Amino acid sequence: MANIVPVPIVLNDIVLIIGADNYEAAVSKAEFVPTTPTVSFSGMTPGSMIQLAATTSWVMNLDFAQDHATAKSLSLYLLDNNGQNKSVTLKPKKPASGTAPTYTITAMMIPTTIGGAVDTIAASSVTLPCSGQPVRTVA
Repeated sequence: MANIVPVPIVLNDIVLIIGADNYEAAVSKAEFVPTTPTVSFSGMTPGSMIQLAATTSWVMNLDFAQDHATAKSLSLYLLDNNGQNKSVTLKPKKPASGTAPTYTITAMMIPTTIGGAVDTIAASSVTLPCSGQPVRTVA
């Protein structure tokens, strides 16, 4: 049996490219999330259950500071490109050790909230639907 030693990804210095621009300075969370529904059948005898996995779908969750003043800010990019599919690349710059993988996927841009609570920095969260699954590359 192999002894697997983890090399965790540390997300304190990342590259986040959406379309052709870098947005990591405005983002506090970036994650690709899979969802795999299951289909079940239960027969009329004990233990006669069949479960099958359906097709996995992916989304990208982003948390970020709202910015409606800076040209090409993430807030404005999502609003201006509503419904368009754009390439998204996520890569940690400083892995714990070894080489950090790069993940790329195509995501649909969806606008998000404008405004928020008093006496706070306005932040937003958005879930972007993705096409396919992230492609992993190691350079």
